[in-house]
Amino acid sequence: MNEAHLNPEREKRVVFLTARVHPGESPASFICQGVIDFLVSQHPVAQVLRDHVVFKIVPMLNPDGVYLGNYRCSLMGFDLNRHWQDPSPWAHPTLHAVKQLIVQMNQDPKVSLEFYIDVHAHSTMMNGFMYGNVFEEEERVQRQAVFPRLLCHNAPDFSLSSTSFNRDVVKAGTGRRFLGGLLDDTSYCYTLEVSFYSYLAAGSTTPVPYTEDSYMKLGRNVARTFLDYYKLNNLIDDNKLSSHIKSVDSIPPGRQGSNTGNGRNQNGGKSERRFQGVRDY
Repeated sequence: MNEAHLNPEREKRVVFLTARVHPGESPASFICQGVIDFLVSQHPVAQVLRDHVVFKIVPMLNPDGVYLGNYRCSLMGFDLNRHWQDPSPWAHPTLHAVKQLIVQMNQDPKVSLEFYIDVHAHSTMMNGFMYGNVFEEEERVQRQAVFPRLLCHNAPDFSLSSTSFNRDVVKAGTGRRFLGGLLDDTSYCYTLEVSFYSYLAAGSTTPVPYTEDSYMKLGRNVARTFLDYYKLNNLIDDNKLSSHIKSVDSIPPGRQGSNTGNGRNQNGGKSERRFQGVRDY
């Protein structure tokens, strides 16, 4: 961590991620794990992100539902993703606490809460994709589309064509919809969905089954995309990046698949395409 960025007077850019509000959607945990493992790694991109962005991550919003093996509901039978408007500290304690924290940060003049991303898994669609909100201002609509476009550029399994923006009535109590109305127009709220089973790569008609590693890879690519979004690419030290890639070359082949921040793709090949094409971290 660069101590120069610890100035308490400096406005903090905050990215807030949550997952497993629906306990049966276990792929969300692997995506979250990929994000976390990458951000705490020694990868040069992760170091730059830690210096310039504050990441708040709640990896499991519904721990009792996960423990019980529920698919969608909490211990008390609530679909927590329909109770963001008025969560009860007794019936929806995790939701209540997270909402309080978000409201507190939103009211802090030293905090710029710029992203809220809620991670889910989808039972019928393929690939990763996003849901966003609908706004009246065209300029805000265009700004909201930037992050999904960048993620599509970085992640071969992310589908921009499946990404959509809506204001469905049945989604009114979700985190994306509620917080999209609560936060100001400099904040962007998304639901990140990923298929339970497979994805189609560009130009291919053959589905590729998702694995734990490929879910985590999508998480790494989500984290990596913030470097592009905040235009921090010029802060990456090419010497450090080269040294990082060389250090990965010395990792025994049997261990490469478990290193989620190692700068290699699933086939063990190096990724040196930092500024164009699909990035693999």
